[in-house]
Amino acid sequence: MTSAPEMTDILAEAREQVLERGEGLSRDQVLRVLQLPDEKLEELLGLAHDVRMRWCGPEVEVEGIISLKTGGCPEDCHFCSQSGLFASPVRAAWLDIPQLVESAKQTAKTGATEFCIVAAVRGPDERLMAQVAAGVEAIRNEVDIQVACSLGMLTQDQVDQLAALGVHRYNHNLETAKSHFPNVVTTHTWEERWNTLRMVREAGMEVCCGGILGMGETLEQRAEFAADLAALDPDEVPLNFLNPRPGTPFGDLEVLPATEALKSIAAFRLALPRTILRFAGGREITLGDLGAEQGLTGGINAVIVGNYLTTLGRKAEKDLDLLEDLQMPIKALNDTI
Repeated sequence: MTSAPEMTDILAEAREQVLERGEGLSRDQVLRVLQLPDEKLEELLGLAHDVRMRWCGPEVEVEGIISLKTGGCPEDCHFCSQSGLFASPVRAAWLDIPQLVESAKQTAKTGATEFCIVAAVRGPDERLMAQVAAGVEAIRNEVDIQVACSLGMLTQDQVDQLAALGVHRYNHNLETAKSHFPNVVTTHTWEERWNTLRMVREAGMEVCCGGILGMGETLEQRAEFAADLAALDPDEVPLNFLNPRPGTPFGDLEVLPATEALKSIAAFRLALPRTILRFAGGREITLGDLGAEQGLTGGINAVIVGNYLTTLGRKAEKDLDLLEDLQMPIKALNDTI
C-alpha cells in the first residue's frame, strides 16, 4: 500500500507534470494513483477534470453505435455474449442498409457527431466489406454525421478500402494489458490487434482503442494497460466496465466497485491528457447516475448514448440532460477532422 507522503506526492507530481506541462503519467505513477485511498477520490477527480479542461476543452463528443452483424463470432473473448463458442443468449443476425441509415438518422437527432458500425467477427470477409461499403455510402448520402467502423482485425487491403470510403475513425480495442490478455482471449493475440491499429494509423484514419476494466486484472495490470494505450497514442479511448454476461466465462465476476472505477477514469485521464476519453459500456451498473456525473467531472469528455451492442445503456435523453446541467457543450460536427 502506498504511504501517506507518497499519496500526497503523486497528486502534486501529477498537477505539475500533467496539468502544467501536459505530460502523461508513467506506468508506475498511474499505479500510485490507482492505490490512492477513497478519501483522496474527490481531489483526484478534481485534478483529472482540470487536466481535461486544460488540454481537451469543455466540449463533449457524443456517439451512437449499431451492430451490422450481431452474434455468431468465432472468437472466445471471455466477456462477450456474441461469441458463438459460449452458451450465451445472443443469436446471429444481420442489419439491412435501410435499418442502418435509419439508426444513423436517429443517432444524429440526439446531437451526436459520430456513428459507429460494428460487426461481431474476427475480421471482415468479402460479404461484410461489401455491406459496410454500401452502408457507409448510404449514410454519407443521407445523414450529416461522421462514420466510424469496428470490424475486428483487418488486412492492409481492407484498411485501404475503409480509408477510401471515408471512414474517419476505426475502433479496435486492445481490451486489457498485454500481460493479462491471454486470460481474456485465446483465439488470437494482443499483437494481432496491435498490428491492425498500426495499419489504421498509417492509413490516416483516427485510432479508437480502449478496453474493459474489471476482468480480473490487478491494479498493476490496469496501470500497465494505461501505459500501453499511452504508447499507442490513440485519438480516442473508450472505457468500458465489465457487465458480466450470463453464459460467458466472465459471467460470475463481481462488478467493479464505483470508487475503483472512478479512480481508474481519473488515472487514465492523467496518463492520456489530450485523448478523447469516452464513457462506454457497463457504466450504468458500475456507477449509476451519481457516478456518471462524477465521471464527466473527473476526466471523461465523450459518451456513447443509447444502447450498446448486447446490453442496454442509459436513455440518450438522460445523458444529454446531464450534459446540459453540467454546462458541457456537445462537440459540433467538423468535416476537417
